[in-house]
Amino acid sequence: MPIEYLPFIFFFIALFYSSVGFGGGSSYLAILSLILTDFYEIRSTALILNICVVTIGTIIYIKNGVLKPKLIWPFFVLSIPMAYLGALVKLSQNAFFLLLGSALLLAGIFMMLKLIQSRIESVEFSNPKKLLLGGSIGLLSGISGIGGGIFLSPVLNLLKWKDSRIIASLASVFILVNSLAGLVGLNVAGTFKLDYDLIFKLIIAVILGGSLGSYLSSKKFNLKILGILTAVLVIYVGLKLILDHGFGIQI
Repeated sequence: MPIEYLPFIFFFIALFYSSVGFGGGSSYLAILSLILTDFYEIRSTALILNICVVTIGTIIYIKNGVLKPKLIWPFFVLSIPMAYLGALVKLSQNAFFLLLGSALLLAGIFMMLKLIQSRIESVEFSNPKKLLLGGSIGLLSGISGIGGGIFLSPVLNLLKWKDSRIIASLASVFILVNSLAGLVGLNVAGTFKLDYDLIFKLIIAVILGGSLGSYLSSKKFNLKILGILTAVLVIYVGLKLILDHGFGIQI
């Protein structure tokens, strides 16, 4: 895939993900892993783009009064330091791509579950449960470069925690703070690396896509088909990375 197509592709990725409260990190990583070879650059680029998209969503949720700080704060207590520590981990290129492939495969499956499930009644979570869930996903977020919302949101839906709007707002903030913590960790570890000419173009693309996605979401547009196609792409790339780097099988 020619690198010149990336801004166009990332525009549509940001459009869909922002419509459901995500940043798009899993798909950015999936696409970048097919084009770039430096995994430090892949991880750094995905975190920056995540931050751009979910910042827009977070502002909108705050403006609309959807965020419920009393409900969501325990998720961040362990997720932030764990995302930072995860970003400090220096993996070999092969180990990173195996971990990334596994994370993408899980992300794609979780996306499918979120898109096909029906709304169910809500239940309460204890604070220790929120701490444990936030911390574990935060660690995976820091290591892989995915903000974590793509894992957290479907899990909370499956566990029947609160309504979808509160979960989407939590996912947006969760991705933002974990991506920022991960970015700090990459800088401290000396593994932060960017192609500044490329990242500038991609930032513009995802900001435009993220803004449009948030607008369409507020207008109740149905983007389920785009979401399913995105999930299929993420699953495919996850399998490809696992087979390539784990078994030497090219697909």
